Amino acid sequence: MGSWLQIRGLIDWNKFGLGQKIWSTIIVIALFTIVIGTGLTYYLYEKFYVEKQKDALQMQGEELLSFYYSASQEDEFLQRIEWTDQTSDSNIIYTNDPMMLSAGIPLEGFADTSLITFEERQQLLEGKQITFIRRHPRFDQDILAVTLPIIQNQQLDGAIFLYLPLTAIYEPFHSIRLILIGLIILLLIVIIWIGFKMTNHLIHPLTAMEKVSYQMANGDFTKRINVTKTDEIGNLANSFNVLAASLEEVDQKRREFLQNVSHELRTPLSYIQGYTEVLQEANIEGEVREQHLAVIHQEVRRLIRLVNDLLDLAQLEDDSYPMKNEPFPFAQLILEVAERFELFAGKKNIRMVTEVDHETIISGDPDRLEQVIGNLLDNAIRYTPAGEQVKIELTQKESFAELMIQDFGPGIPEEDLPKVVERFYRVNQARTRKEGGTGIGLSIVYQIVKKHGGELAIFSTLGEGTKVHVTIPLLP
Repeated sequence: MGSWLQIRGLIDWNKFGLGQKIWSTIIVIALFTIVIGTGLTYYLYEKFYVEKQKDALQMQGEELLSFYYSASQEDEFLQRIEWTDQTSDSNIIYTNDPMMLSAGIPLEGFADTSLITFEERQQLLEGKQITFIRRHPRFDQDILAVTLPIIQNQQLDGAIFLYLPLTAIYEPFHSIRLILIGLIILLLIVIIWIGFKMTNHLIHPLTAMEKVSYQMANGDFTKRINVTKTDEIGNLANSFNVLAASLEEVDQKRREFLQNVSHELRTPLSYIQGYTEVLQEANIEGEVREQHLAVIHQEVRRLIRLVNDLLDLAQLEDDSYPMKNEPFPFAQLILEVAERFELFAGKKNIRMVTEVDHETIISGDPDRLEQVIGNLLDNAIRYTPAGEQVKIELTQKESFAELMIQDFGPGIPEEDLPKVVERFYRVNQARTRKEGGTGIGLSIVYQIVKKHGGELAIFSTLGEGTKVHVTIPLLP
């Protein structure tokens, strides 16, 4: 037990690499196959061919024994012995000499001339046949021998001794052995070839993945694995490439987010710093001082709005963020929000046209959906020219409530439509910042609608305006 533990300590399988494990497994299987195959071949040859030779010697001996008892003269039997000896592969000895058959006692002096041992002679006396394979001192070679007793008047009168040299028995096996050696060599070549193929198939992609993973750990997400296979290893490599692409996209968005946040914060902070320094250093009084303070106040409000929007978006993008789920009249909520924007629209001489289905009941978070309506109305009024109108419609379609808010502003280019829900994306950077937007409003709208199981769709034509459709499931 102690030695086995020492061997296990020297050979720790867990410390082997995958390539070493594959080759170790292949070598063990190859050795096991060769040993079992060779042993089985020898066993089958011994079992069938040698046994067949035994049966043949026994059959010849029994035929001669039968002829002995039926022959009228001993000369006839001797002639039959001689004829059988010449026409068959076996060698046949007939003797009625007790000394040749082994002495009555096991004397060493007769060991080289006796055909059988003392113990075997005792078995002949009992009328038993004797079969053995061993090196015989009289013939000075290994033989297969069968001895049949001749019993007369219940006494051992003689014996028929048939034998074959083992060299003659195993001679046909020489050609088989050459074939076996050739097959073993071929088997080793095939196993080594399979080993190389398996190693290349398994190790190379995994090594490439390991290399790329280290590069990804260091922040480089641009590397990819060359996929040439369609099996599980190829699928794993494809999945790895998808993961790398996703991480690259996340990293790119993170960088863009940091750049956008820095840019959005830098402008108001620069204004605040500049106007504050002027107020501190210069002796400014009256209307100019109030103007400077108004700019500072406006930029502070803008910073607060930006931070609040960022916190809202971070919360909404978290899958575990709790949302209320209570039934309420959607039309009433829309009318209340629209009423709050009447003053803002009136300052721009914009008319709000509202048409809602008062029987529309949905289940969700009223506070968050109020935020959706407010963001969409704020955008619509900001980008609608003076003297135009903003349309608000609420209808029921099948099992959904559909809110449509339409403005008649400059519209959005078609190539920009898929991007307007991204954080900090602006169609017109300068104009949007001037209007006071943070570039996060539609991202918040998208997240809230998605958490309610709804859909957000935006349709726009340059020079004609924009339609925003919000679809929310009705209360069952």
